[in-house]
Formats: sequence, C-alpha cells, structure tokens
Amino acid sequence: MTTPTALSLKKLYSGKVRDLYEIDDKRMLMVASDRLSAFDVILDEPIPEKGKILTAISSFWFDKLAGLVPNHFTGDRVEDVVSAAELPLVEGRAVVAKRLKPVAVEAIVRGYLVGSGWKEYQKSGTVCEIPLPPGLREASRLPEPIFTPSTKAAVGDHDENISYERCEGIIGAELAAQVKDASIALYKAAVEYAASRGIIIADTKFEFGLDEDGTLTLMDEVLTPDSSRFWPADSYVEGRNPPSFDKQFVRDWLESTGWNKQPPAPAVPEEVAKRTADKYREALERLTA
Repeated sequence: MTTPTALSLKKLYSGKVRDLYEIDDKRMLMVASDRLSAFDVILDEPIPEKGKILTAISSFWFDKLAGLVPNHFTGDRVEDVVSAAELPLVEGRAVVAKRLKPVAVEAIVRGYLVGSGWKEYQKSGTVCEIPLPPGLREASRLPEPIFTPSTKAAVGDHDENISYERCEGIIGAELAAQVKDASIALYKAAVEYAASRGIIIADTKFEFGLDEDGTLTLMDEVLTPDSSRFWPADSYVEGRNPPSFDKQFVRDWLESTGWNKQPPAPAVPEEVAKRTADKYREALERLTA
C-alpha cells in the first residue's frame, strides 16, 4: 500500500510519507503510507508494511516520552472516526491527532558526528556553525548532544541546515529556546532507553506544533527509522559509519548508483526494498520486545 485512495474523509495534505485527513476543526486522521523519501525525493517503489511499522514505533515513543512534552494524540480510536468499510485501508497505520499550528523549523539533535555534520566538520571543524573539538572522527560521539535545526522544505525540495540564530529569526527567541530544550531532553531520554536495547541513536529529527493555547506539542512522528539514525551498539566502531536499522540502507544503495539526487530516483530493486523493510522491523522488535 502506498496511500489510501477511498477514504470519504476530506484530504488535507499529502506529505513525503504521511497523508492527513480532516475529522473536524480540532482533529485529523494521520495515515502513514509505505512511501519512502530519500534525499527529499519520494521513491516510486513502496517499502512493504513500512507505514504500519512506523506507526507502531512512533506510538511506542509517544507513550514512553509523554511525561516530558505533550504530544498530538487525542485519545480517540481510529475505529471511532473511520467507517467499518474503510477501516481496513488504514488499520495499523493511522492515528487520531490534534490539529496544531506547525512550528516552522525541524528540530534536529545530533549525538554523533555523521552524515552532513561529518562533511561540514571535515571542512570547518563545525556542525551547523557550532564549533566542535578538533580530532573527532566519523561516527565519533559528541561531548554533548547538539541542537541543529533545519528549514522545513516543501515536498520535492531539500531541507537546509540553519544556525540557531537563524532559527530564532524564523520562530522567535522564546519559542526557539523551548524547542531546543525539549528536543535535547527527548533525545537524551530516548538514547538512555535505546541503549538498554542495544541501539545507539546517532541523531534524530523532531517536529513540533502549537495547540490553541500556545503549548508546545510533539507531533508527526518520533524516533522512527525515517526520522533517526539507529545503529546496533555491538557493531559500533568509531571511524566508520556503522550499519543501521533505518533507511540509510536504501540511501547507501542510491548513492552507489551515481544518482544526482534529483527526481526521478532510480527504481529500487525488490531485494533492496525487502531488506530495508527488514531493518525497520528489527528496530521495532528491538525497541518494543
């Protein structure tokens, strides 16, 4: 399944992975498809059962971290807002969520030096203009997690890493401080739990919204293989990018093709899609077993 097409609810938005449907002026149905976005391009080939796995992982984390930051769950059940005839289209991949005003930046927390951060560090000794100690290597653990926001790109466009000062300019100093503090607190709590399950969370992305009272609220997805870099602790070695439980597997395959990261993406072989799904499923099983 890539996306439900027969829901009678009004569609509000289709994102890279999720589709949003209106329930009323306070609630919406958030449906996770099997689409995969890599380098901000939606691939033509779905990842089998990915939407259900993402929904299960997100729901687990939303529940576990509920004491730190309010989240978008309303407490309503999907079966109470979707007809019995349409329920099979979304069962296991949908949640009833609050309609929030999105905060206009993505909140990224990095605990390890990898990806675009590693590339920048090699050039300038910084990550998102934050100076880091000399002598760090690829996949080095940072002395402390750092908050490195990015812009929120439209579908098909690329997110852009920005400085904290620019983040303040976009959303205001007070809200920027709230987002930064909440993101680092969430990341630290998740890292501690994941370590007990043999998983290193190298970095992650949170998304926030404001409710009608202006309360900062965690939304969208949280600590999934789509929004995070999960590494098996038993194969972690400083100096190289470890194998991961996330979509890095398909990213690595795409990089190997010489693709220029502009649409359209190369067709993903069935075996690569299956192995990517297996990575997602292993992350869920490890975290929730």
